[in-house]
Amino acid sequence: MRTFAILIFGGVLGLTACGAPVSGKVSEDLTIGMSVSTLSNPYFVQFRDGAEAGALRSGVKLTVTNAHNDPAQQARQIKNFTEQHVKTIILNPVDADAVAPAVKAAGKAGIPVIAADRSVNGSEVAQTVTSDNVAGGKQGARELAKQLSGKGDVVVLQGAVGASASRDRDRGFTDGVAAYPKIKVIARRSADFNRAKGRDVMTSLIQRHPDITGVFASNDEMALGAIQALGTRAGRQVKVVGFDGTPDGIKAVRAGTMAATVAQQPRLIGSRAVNEAIKAARGQVIAKSVAVPIKLAIKDNAHEFWTF
Repeated sequence: MRTFAILIFGGVLGLTACGAPVSGKVSEDLTIGMSVSTLSNPYFVQFRDGAEAGALRSGVKLTVTNAHNDPAQQARQIKNFTEQHVKTIILNPVDADAVAPAVKAAGKAGIPVIAADRSVNGSEVAQTVTSDNVAGGKQGARELAKQLSGKGDVVVLQGAVGASASRDRDRGFTDGVAAYPKIKVIARRSADFNRAKGRDVMTSLIQRHPDITGVFASNDEMALGAIQALGTRAGRQVKVVGFDGTPDGIKAVRAGTMAATVAQQPRLIGSRAVNEAIKAARGQVIAKSVAVPIKLAIKDNAHEFWTF
């Protein structure tokens, strides 16, 4: 568990270096609980960092937990937050369906839940803060088609089964690539948003389909794994398009091994989720959904993106 708060000492801001609970007076008695699907993925580290920065600016306490991609563990975390009577819960779901009972219980206890980066199925939340993953998938399809001059055999690396982002990006890509009849999707495989699995799945696909010319991966980690498997073919004979715009993804775009990545703004998503959670805790009316802009990162504009 990671607790983050603002401390004020004669105008100087104090913060623990390792994320241990911080004592001291915050600007108001408001605690937000946040459950992140995983902190093994650099994207969600940026998401957490953005949320912590938002909490620091606003002077509220944010307690962050890592679900380690385990739906049962995440459900327990939400239950614990509910029992602790936090003012609001920010939830980045491991599984859009599995988390619904815990979200319902929080709602019955009068605790608003903000879904961040991914949506929740089967239970109402106060708000969903996310990128338009369907539109991003379509954008990825268009860019891959452009890179392939409108023809070729491609494979799709899908994210974690049950994650709304995985389904939406895949749906967007499918809808987008349908406009290019000479591009054939010859395989779809899940690699759980994981770089090592992306490498292993891609290695297997290359053996079965040696003439692959394109890859669409639902996140940069899987795309980077595919690039490892492709070796010198990546960026030359095989064009790879990722999703997220992580620092490593942007570096790969700059290097030319990744043709493009649909760049999200995870820090902004985290920060915005905290801002909206504060409003919900105060009883203010908030929108049911907030769309954070996405932008395609290609070699020509990769210098515009931070690589941290």
